[in-house]
Amino acid sequence: MILPNEFLSADGLYLRGLQPEDAAGNYLKWFNDPEVCFGNSHGVFPVNQKSLVEYIDNSYKSNQQLVFAMIENKNHTHIGNISLQGINWINRTAEFAIFLGEKSYWGKGLAVQAGNLIVNHGFSDMNLNRIYCGTFSNNQGMIKLAKALKMTQEGVRRKAIYKNGIYLDMIEFGVLRDEFL
Repeated sequence: MILPNEFLSADGLYLRGLQPEDAAGNYLKWFNDPEVCFGNSHGVFPVNQKSLVEYIDNSYKSNQQLVFAMIENKNHTHIGNISLQGINWINRTAEFAIFLGEKSYWGKGLAVQAGNLIVNHGFSDMNLNRIYCGTFSNNQGMIKLAKALKMTQEGVRRKAIYKNGIYLDMIEFGVLRDEFL
């Protein structure tokens, strides 16, 4: 078991840096689960443990991404990942991304808690001015999460994503520092 090592915390979970040991758990299974990958760009190519360990190692080498494991408080279970990526330090922007892999934790409000933690951290501690995300038009969970994080729909990229044999619109959301804080 990986020790807590909290970085940011809320009532139901905490965020900590990813560890190479995470690649040995359910993390690998999530990337190859069509239901988990339904609303994201994963699941097109198989993922193996070696590639996950490389991703984890590389996440610490870049100042353009901040990647956390989402850990449920009660059992210290790794339930997913959350990140600010594509960080642009000149324009003070970053893309928000989340991957809640443990299906038994879906619909419990933990994504909103984790999202609030990392978006607040981006604005309050990293001095970002804008955080944005995009999601498929059929990903109602992510659309609901973006709105819960005070994000505004900024546009639609029509038929921008090919997933499961159909083209889907990509809905773009964003929130500014003074809208969130």
